[in-house]
Amino acid sequence: MYKLTYTSKQQVQELEKTGNAGASLFGDKSLDFYRDPVLFCREKMEKHGSRVFQSRLMNRPTAFVCSAQGMKELLCEKSNVFLKDPTDLMTNMYGDTLVTTNGEVACLLRLSFTSLFTGNWLESSRDYITSICEHCLKDLGHSDQTQCVYSKFKNLGAELVLGLFLNVHANKQPELFRKITQLCTQHWHGLISAPVNVKVPLWSSGFSVALEARDQLREIINDKLVNDEEGFVGSLRSLPLPSSTCASQHLLLFISALIPKALASLLTSFTVALSGKEQEETRRRAIMDGDYLESVLLEVQRLWPPFIGGRRIAEQDTTLAGFHVPKGYGTIYISHAVHRDPQVFEKPDNFLPERWSGRNADHKHFLCSFGSESRNCIGMKLTDIFLKEACMYLLKHYDWCLDPPSQNLEYKWLPVSRPANPLTVSFTERNPAENDGSNTRYKGRETNND
Repeated sequence: MYKLTYTSKQQVQELEKTGNAGASLFGDKSLDFYRDPVLFCREKMEKHGSRVFQSRLMNRPTAFVCSAQGMKELLCEKSNVFLKDPTDLMTNMYGDTLVTTNGEVACLLRLSFTSLFTGNWLESSRDYITSICEHCLKDLGHSDQTQCVYSKFKNLGAELVLGLFLNVHANKQPELFRKITQLCTQHWHGLISAPVNVKVPLWSSGFSVALEARDQLREIINDKLVNDEEGFVGSLRSLPLPSSTCASQHLLLFISALIPKALASLLTSFTVALSGKEQEETRRRAIMDGDYLESVLLEVQRLWPPFIGGRRIAEQDTTLAGFHVPKGYGTIYISHAVHRDPQVFEKPDNFLPERWSGRNADHKHFLCSFGSESRNCIGMKLTDIFLKEACMYLLKHYDWCLDPPSQNLEYKWLPVSRPANPLTVSFTERNPAENDGSNTRYKGRETNND
């Protein structure tokens, strides 16, 4: 077992020694953080010489956790001490769901939904995932134009989630598909808008538009729950759920723009990491070796996590990585910083897939962009299958390079990570004979993400 050594026999340190929460309102650093969370945390870590520091976020004294040790304590060892904030925007936008509730309710919801994300339904989804990848990616190399890959992959993700969770298919119900994707985008903007519900003649606030979109999506979802007997929608009827609105609230979560954007983020980063002539051997090896493809995807997730982190509230006085956190403090773990903690990852800023078969072979639990352990994303296994199918399709059918080659590769990190400027890529079809010896479908080691 890998041992982290952030604290020794020294007394517990006070957060005040690593930053200042500032005065109410005037000391708030939310704008600085949301403008560039990675730069904000990097500057604070350098200033205080610590990977745990405090500042004021959303007008609440907040402990920022950028260490692997602190993240494990926050999400795993002390998960009963740090609870989800019941007043955050996720609750406003989705209601009480797996990702917004605490305690026994959260455990019961996870227990109910786990049965749908494993076993027969998961296996039956594989063929659909393969068909969606082929449908959405088959023409990448047919056009003389470059491809804006983030948009392309976002559309791929939308087709996946609407087909799997709502039985709505772009090729069969194009008008309904377009309507739902448009509403999902409007609804998504509620998560990145000020929570001000204002409507006046000729103008509505972004939050107000998001709430209207949410209500329209619920109407569509409720109609599906009443009339559809097959697939994921039909299976929801057999679940012991705590309220009459629980099924619709979770379907709203599962089809939201959040998931396609996360998938597009990871696929875009995969495309960037493996682009160009210099990565040709990496692409060939990933085709032939499923274990190596998994290592590549772990390294992509480590360096470019789709979500910057997650926020909790301390229910009692406690410690994180040796620092005292008072009751009522906010805490936020920063996945980008946790994934680059040099205590765990040597050469943390380098793309090195080989690390996952060497020194870091048993350290997947230090990746936290989808949560960790008991509060990780319930759809991680489905996400894993989808990413491997999509990446294998790209690898088997195309070579690619950035076009033009000298693009700005700086990232923006909120609300999901992606290149700050639209990234364009040229795809060239590979000779099918080059694929001899590899399987059409990804076959690598199974991962225990159920």
